[in-house]
This record gives sequence, structure tokens and C-alpha cells, in this order.
Amino acid sequence: MRDFALHRPASVAAAAASFMGEAGEAAYIAGGHTLIPAMKSRLRMPDALVDLSGLGLSGIASDGGRLWIGAMTLHADVAAGAAAIPGLAGLAILIGDAQVRNRGTLGGSLANNDPAADYPAAALALDAVIETDRGSHAAADFFQGMFSTALADGEIITRVGFAIPQASAYAKFRHPASRYAVVGVYVARHADQSSSAWRVAVTGAGPGVFRWTEAETALAAGSDTAELVLPADDLSTDIHASAEYRAHLCGVMLKQALAALA
Repeated sequence: MRDFALHRPASVAAAAASFMGEAGEAAYIAGGHTLIPAMKSRLRMPDALVDLSGLGLSGIASDGGRLWIGAMTLHADVAAGAAAIPGLAGLAILIGDAQVRNRGTLGGSLANNDPAADYPAAALALDAVIETDRGSHAAADFFQGMFSTALADGEIITRVGFAIPQASAYAKFRHPASRYAVVGVYVARHADQSSSAWRVAVTGAGPGVFRWTEAETALAAGSDTAELVLPADDLSTDIHASAEYRAHLCGVMLKQALAALA
């Protein structure tokens, strides 16, 4: 790891100014679970880090229709405090281990958009709104592929609003070492609205999080999903699992999530 400058701003505006004012590469640091290992291996070599921990961006509050969670809220605090959405609290407690949950943050996970991360599935299934220092993004438009999001250079996530569903649940097949999702499925049933009341989001299976529309249609119609098979064509094959195995796991995790939801 090479030398770098460290900025600890006290406001969101100061953090953005520190980032944009750097002559070389700058990076925001939240929990640091991806950034620090990348810096150690010299895959990332920023000239400056801008620490977001002092910006007051943590906390959980409900406005009736949405559960708002600050970007710097720890996974452990989401697990303990997201009582309005038990499925989201259950997702958070499955992230990593105790050390990871007491350091990692909601906003850092969403901004990084690892294809095997858990929160992106919740964001899609719970029709989340990602607010930033420059505006807001709907979850449907936010995730744009592996490690890619709609965030502009230097844009800071400030809080995330999850639509409170009638019921929701998350199930994942965890990698035994990293605890990342080999496949994770989040199922949410919302009150009747212009779009489908059911949302099913899948993470870990492909190069990015996506909605399983066939499962949503089947659930909305009251059809049996036991034999539902996700096509393997666009899923990932790696040293952990083949595309075909991931397709099978999607069905298994859907069944488990629905059992938990019931």
C-alpha cells in the first residue's frame, strides 16, 4: 500500500469538496471492506481517502410508507433496528460475521455494488429510493452492472428509503468463507399498486442484481412456484458454482424465502 492523504470532513459538502479538490485520484471510505484490500494488493492506488464516518449519516426512521436508513448505518444496526421490515433485518444479520457487521455500512455496500452483495436485492425488491447529495435514484435505475451504479463521480449516498411491504423475506446460499451470496433471493409482497404487488430480486447469480419477473408473475397469479426454473443462460459460472447450479439454487432460495415469508 502506497502513501495517501486522509481527509476527515465534518459535513457532506466538505466531503464532496475534498473529493473534487484532489489533483489525483480520490476515494470515499465508508466501511472499507472492499477498498482497503484493493489498496493492499495495489488494485486501487488513490492519492487521497475521504472518510465519511464523521458526517452524521447514520440512523433509522420510518415515515409511515418508507423506512429511511442513513448511508453510514452499520449492518449490525440495520439487523437490530429495522423492525419495520423484518426481512431486511434478517438480511443484515446474514452479512459476513460479527466483525464485518460492526464495521460495514449500508451506503458503502450499495455504492460498491458487488454482484454477490445482499443489500442490492433488498433495494430492488423493496422499491428503494437512494438519496444523495445531488438528488435521488430509484433502485431500478441505480444498479448498472458489476461494480457499476448511477452515481456520478464524487456523488455521496446520504440515506436510503425502503418501501415497507406487507411481508418480505430473504434467503441465501452463503459462500462458507466470505459469506457472500452464491445466490440470494429477496421476496416482498407489497400492497396493491400500479405495478405488481410481488417483487422478487436475485443477487449472486449473475453479473448484477436483477428481478425475477417470471416468479413475480407466478406469485401474483397464485400459481405454484415449486417447479419454476430460472434460465441459466445469463448466469455466472466461476470456481464456486456453475450457471446451471446457480439456476437450481435460485429455485431453492425462492422456496426458502417464501416459506419464511409464510
